[in-house]
Amino acid sequence: MVRLFSTIIWFLSFTLLATATGCAAQLKEMKGITRVGYSIQVGAFAEVKNAERLTAKLQVKGIDAFYFKKDNGVYAVRFGDYPSWEAARKGAQKLVADRVIGAYFIASPHDTYLARPKEPELRTANVPVPKAKTDREMGAIAARTAERFVGIPYQWGGNNVVEGMDCSGFVRAVYNLCGVNIPRTSLEQFRTGENVGREDLKDGDLVFFGSSEETINHVGIYVGRGRFVHAPRRGDDIKVSSLDEAYFAKKLIGARRYF
Repeated sequence: MVRLFSTIIWFLSFTLLATATGCAAQLKEMKGITRVGYSIQVGAFAEVKNAERLTAKLQVKGIDAFYFKKDNGVYAVRFGDYPSWEAARKGAQKLVADRVIGAYFIASPHDTYLARPKEPELRTANVPVPKAKTDREMGAIAARTAERFVGIPYQWGGNNVVEGMDCSGFVRAVYNLCGVNIPRTSLEQFRTGENVGREDLKDGDLVFFGSSEETINHVGIYVGRGRFVHAPRRGDDIKVSSLDEAYFAKKLIGARRYF
């Protein structure tokens, strides 16, 4: 009986560890950075314009929504940061009743957009032991998620968003899919996080550009080998650029890390 009880405790302990997935698993404790709660996901749009229209419609209602491309090539829209599954359900049902959305899916805080490659499992007492995730691996998940957006024409929130919001909105969407809430504007994002020098850049770090630290006007996600993914301008495709390009080399102000 004692042995059975010990086995149950062991299993529950590692089950809890296994659920701590995604970039948020290694999130640093810092002001302005939180873990994403339950989210609502809508749609399986073949055309990106349809996802963009729904996103804009939600944004007009004050809902911080974004769209992304799924593994099967269709587009979905995601929004919300609810404290519980039931709160998310109620929020979704209200939007259904108002005919803003149709069918929906509730994503839990432990759902990750980009699945990790499978790793060999260590086993003790016939129970899988999850390997500890390093900060570098968490950053790699954010970087690979950002790369999934490349080639998508991105217009954050339709035509009602001020110029310059697209780049920070894109970065925020990527981190949201990784389970992390970061501030809305590029300047606020720059003022939060751990300062990182260019020589120490790792996958997933944010790189900021502008004329000075007080006039940050662009941000991207570092993806390795001196490259970063960003939304260049309103309505343009998400693309990969080099920090060595003359314009970006001149305008680079600094970088920040959140985990």
